[in-house]
Amino acid sequence: MLHPIEGLIAQRIYGLIMGYEDLNDHEELRHDPMFALALGKRIGLENEPATLAGKSTLNRLEHCPEDVEQGADSRYHKIGHCPSKIESLFVDIFLESYVKEPRQIILDLDVTDDLVHGTQEQVFFNTYYAGYCYAPLYIFCGKHLLAAKLRPSNIDPASGALEELQRVIQQIRQQWKNVEILVRGDSAYSRENIMSWCESQVRVDYVFGLAQNSRLIQMTTTTQNRAKLEFNEKLSTVVSFLETVFNPNEQLSEVASDLINNSILYKSLDYKTRESWSCSRRVVSKVEYGAKGTNIRFVVTSLTTKKVPPAQLYTQKYCKRGEMENRFKEQQMELFSDRTSTHTFAGNQLRLWFSSIAYVLMNALREKCLAKTELRP
Repeated sequence: MLHPIEGLIAQRIYGLIMGYEDLNDHEELRHDPMFALALGKRIGLENEPATLAGKSTLNRLEHCPEDVEQGADSRYHKIGHCPSKIESLFVDIFLESYVKEPRQIILDLDVTDDLVHGTQEQVFFNTYYAGYCYAPLYIFCGKHLLAAKLRPSNIDPASGALEELQRVIQQIRQQWKNVEILVRGDSAYSRENIMSWCESQVRVDYVFGLAQNSRLIQMTTTTQNRAKLEFNEKLSTVVSFLETVFNPNEQLSEVASDLINNSILYKSLDYKTRESWSCSRRVVSKVEYGAKGTNIRFVVTSLTTKKVPPAQLYTQKYCKRGEMENRFKEQQMELFSDRTSTHTFAGNQLRLWFSSIAYVLMNALREKCLAKTELRP
């Protein structure tokens, strides 16, 4: 076969890694001898030029015009794919990257925007992202990508999150029976169905952001007063010192506030909503007071205070989820995961998977081949 399926897929993914986002680019790439070598083609043979697949052939992977007749007599065949096996592949690769079962893993859930500029299927205007877009859902474990689910942007941010989480964890459990799993996400995922499912599982915990409300704010009143008192005491001490060096004036207080850190206090609360939660849960508050006033944040978790104290839970377990934003940037800016410009939703999901596989390959290159070099970052 001149162009086997494996070769077409490799050509498409290697093209993304090399910086070629469009199928049109392959009209030139197909004649590139070094690209042919990367795909295992022999070059330099007399009267046998190394020619790879062109854009039309590669397009059969992602899109087939609706007006083209399909059948045994057709010259143009859409190449089908199995979504469930592609989804399982990402978890299989993740599991194979470990020599032995780890003690604990952290699964990060998050969504990003994928702006589009056409009339693609299931595209809607999203007021939060201020544009027409998709809203793909991702699951990462550190730098390992486990799921990339394309979704329309007119749905709940947590829509489908539980199903993806169940699928991924079930596959992990088939190989790793005893690993402790911590599920992490922002306030979009602090939903009853997700939390109650995690609580029903063995060795599965969660820590999610939690939107503030008047009841939660009221429960932190004592902590707010303590943080304010602590900050004012530090401020008073510094102002008193500055007054011994400079002429006393109103600006000394502003100068002093820049010289001291905000006061931050953490506290565990026992909280239950009036209707949406089935039980009381541990909520950790972070109360920060400074010259600009009070800033209060909350997270909800199944981890006990005895296992993880409040400050450690917030700073070490929850805040590090922000690193996931870098994974989005790597995929969108370097591997074109937002190049979802084909008309069909299924075709754009496949494009997202191609970009995701390219990311997996690049991450493996950094972790395995460049581990002790300056190129790893």
